[in-house]
Amino acid sequence: MIGAGAGQTALLGAWADHPSGALALNGSTVRWTGGRVPGLVAYRRCRRHVVQFGGPFAAEGDKGALLDEFLDRVVAGGPRPSRLTAAQVRAADVPLYESRGFTVNQLGTSYSIDLSAFTLRGKHLAKVRQNVSRARRDGVTVLETDSRAADQSELDAVDAVWLRAKGRHVKELSFLIGERGGPGAALRRTFVARRHGRTVGYVTYSPAWGARPGWLYDLTRRTPEAPVGTIELVNLTALELFRAEGTAWLHLGLTPFAGLDDRHEPASASRSLTRALRLVAEHGRALYPARTQEAFKLKWAPRVREPEYVAFQGGVRPSAVWNLLRLTNSV
Repeated sequence: MIGAGAGQTALLGAWADHPSGALALNGSTVRWTGGRVPGLVAYRRCRRHVVQFGGPFAAEGDKGALLDEFLDRVVAGGPRPSRLTAAQVRAADVPLYESRGFTVNQLGTSYSIDLSAFTLRGKHLAKVRQNVSRARRDGVTVLETDSRAADQSELDAVDAVWLRAKGRHVKELSFLIGERGGPGAALRRTFVARRHGRTVGYVTYSPAWGARPGWLYDLTRRTPEAPVGTIELVNLTALELFRAEGTAWLHLGLTPFAGLDDRHEPASASRSLTRALRLVAEHGRALYPARTQEAFKLKWAPRVREPEYVAFQGGVRPSAVWNLLRLTNSV
């Protein structure tokens, strides 16, 4: 295991070919490095279950060795024998898990904008243009602030209002989204929306490494007083700055339960879990607003739509699904 610092960031920068790889730096996530090959595994432990994030981060030829060592030393050889669930596994790593007896199902879809081809023109971006114009007319301005120097109490207040507006039974998701503090704070960029001298929303962006390097659109918060189009204006401001800096990609991240399709289901997929996930996608708004999240991402005309997966060691068990939901604060 390695602590927070340049070492873990260097490993992720070298091997995390994942649009959401920076989430491995979350403060409550454990980062483990093997002894046989260079690489990193990010995970959390929940009772007799270990939940891994994003797959083994290593060179392509070393992923199998890193995963095997992790299964042997951490999952089977930990404080008590456990089973592994891997969330947000990319399509290229599905055969790796299947070859080790995992059951793998599509979890959702991630979306990415090719900044070299992005344009506000055309009907696909009409809603974005309309909402951005409305926010500007209502007096919203956006600025980038140093994530470490920002007035944290002001952003804390936005968080509190945002959660309160969601309802008293709603909890903030964790593990599969980022955070404002933690080991990755210095790497993040924060764009704040203000109106009449008050902060009414913000978006944080985390670095993305690998074959499509750029930034990951991560935490999004707004108060009820934020005019329509506030978040679109924040994201457009950041997008245009990233593109001016020569950034190639802006990743919008995973939307669980979105874009589920038989074409993406691996041979090992559990049919019963497939049916359950489709039911959540269709009727589970109280669990996760997949349709709303997907609609927001699609209106940016993302060039890449990529399935992401969840893998269960030894087959899908209710206890493993339950622990994944608990770990992500979905229930």
